[in-house]
Amino acid sequence: MTGKRLCFAASIALCIATGAWPSWAGGEVPVISRQISDFRIGSSETKFGSLEFLGGLEMVSSRALFGSLSSIRFRPDQKHFVVVLDTGQWLTGSIERDAKGKLSGLSDVEITPMKNRAGLSLEGKGYMDAEGLALDGDRILVSFEQLHRVDVYPDPGFADSRAIGTMPLLIPPKFLKDNRGIETITVAPASSPLKGGVVVVSERGLDSEGNRAAAILSGPLKGRFSVAQDGSFDVTDGAFLPNGDLLLLERRFNMAEGIGMRLRRIKGADVRPGAVVEGELLLEGNFNSQIDNMEGLDAFQAADGTTHIILVSDDNHSILQRNLMLEFRLYDEPQLLGSSD
Repeated sequence: MTGKRLCFAASIALCIATGAWPSWAGGEVPVISRQISDFRIGSSETKFGSLEFLGGLEMVSSRALFGSLSSIRFRPDQKHFVVVLDTGQWLTGSIERDAKGKLSGLSDVEITPMKNRAGLSLEGKGYMDAEGLALDGDRILVSFEQLHRVDVYPDPGFADSRAIGTMPLLIPPKFLKDNRGIETITVAPASSPLKGGVVVVSERGLDSEGNRAAAILSGPLKGRFSVAQDGSFDVTDGAFLPNGDLLLLERRFNMAEGIGMRLRRIKGADVRPGAVVEGELLLEGNFNSQIDNMEGLDAFQAADGTTHIILVSDDNHSILQRNLMLEFRLYDEPQLLGSSD
């Protein structure tokens, strides 16, 4: 273990020793971050096909509820973000960068309990198992497992508001298992063929053909489609690229094969009712990579015009797992899809 990792391990031990991970009491949440410079452990390689690894963070906090990051979405300023935790809370904050533009830490982090349509805060995975998150104009959409649904919150004001509505899922309940529900919810660009439609993809809810159940919940192409099932990977999040293509984050986590993650890219024109989409593999990581239980993904166009991709992990509140944030740059992105009509 390197000196930096020993110091970071010591900070984790200090968090435990000084308060035994005290219960969260609201307000600002302190976060300690360690920079990650390599994606392949022990390698200085940064280019992986059309992706370049820009850096990352490993994060801990003395506040008990920090962790279990399920989905992340960035505001248009590419600095402020909204996260949902699968224990039933909102997490908001900002990323900080060093002089070289690399991720260096988090600031202004706050955790707030989510409220259901009745205005009640029910922490835990029985009713408020939040897994997916999408920013859609003046509303925020959140997908939940266990009690499968997509709830609607006002934006701004989501952190203090009850859910103000629920979107029809279109996916038959028989396709969604208790802990294999809607992990991905994302909104297509208005200029894409889906014209701002809301898209959901299940983690491992399989349709009658054995493919992952998915649907376009709104817009001119509203209807069900499927994502091809491939091995032991589960879909954990997704985001549309500026050109209308769909990125899917996949996670493998089992004793037989170990930990793994993949990024797949699906052409935007292929996402339509009745389709079975598969896409191309952009990136794969395993125990030789700086990954953990990767669950959250977002993409945005940076000031220089390139597309950045940020991934986050869910530590399941386990000392054996890590909260990670990884950043990549995507090269050779095709031009914007769609028409002007």
